[in-house]
Amino acid sequence: MNRPALLLLALLGGCGSLTRLSEIGRPPAMTPSGDPTQEAGYRPLSLPMPAPQRLEPQANALWRNGSRAFFKDQRAANVGDLLTVLVQVSDSANLKDETTATRATTQNFGLPNFFGLEAAIPHMLAGATAASLLTGSGGTGTTGKGGVSRNETIQLRLAGVVTQVLPNGNLVIAARQEMRVNNELRELQVSGVIRSQDIASDNTVMHDRMAEARIAYGGRGQLMDMQSPRWGQQLMDIVLPF
Repeated sequence: MNRPALLLLALLGGCGSLTRLSEIGRPPAMTPSGDPTQEAGYRPLSLPMPAPQRLEPQANALWRNGSRAFFKDQRAANVGDLLTVLVQVSDSANLKDETTATRATTQNFGLPNFFGLEAAIPHMLAGATAASLLTGSGGTGTTGKGGVSRNETIQLRLAGVVTQVLPNGNLVIAARQEMRVNNELRELQVSGVIRSQDIASDNTVMHDRMAEARIAYGGRGQLMDMQSPRWGQQLMDIVLPF
């Protein structure tokens, strides 16, 4: 392989390092605030929808079918409205598995009588007798133990924006938050589909009421770099078969 190809391979493998190299001597840069629908990876969400229903007005009535409250509702309902997403995850799992298997087999084969030729067997096969020509034995044993212990607790509270109103009234929301402490940048992202009925009176919604929920909590910075293996080591772990 020539030198330009090696240089290109090194650059391709270290593309993720270029950003970190540009941040040497200063904290990680925050992502500028913007419209989530204008991002490169954004796409409108499409889900199965029921047939639209036409609401007929009622004469001599102050109440209109389909209204959620008698007075004006201050909860998020339209594209661009804000609401607060509450993420409270408390998950724990403790699994243990133990397996033990043992098997032993013994088989014997002989020809005590074989057309009168059994007497010739000791002369043909040294030390063999007609009653015991073949003896086989085998044994197998398997022992396995496994265990999983996990305990996760996450509590987040961040504001999001309605990015899309589906034909059946459900809302597509996206919430992002970045917080920088010294040289560590914490990133919070939540997105999903909610029902307008699940929005509380204080304009909040729980994460367990979200369909297609995507919750990400991570960060970037010097401490994260120290805790993450180098990209070369990650590449070798993926490629090497042993």
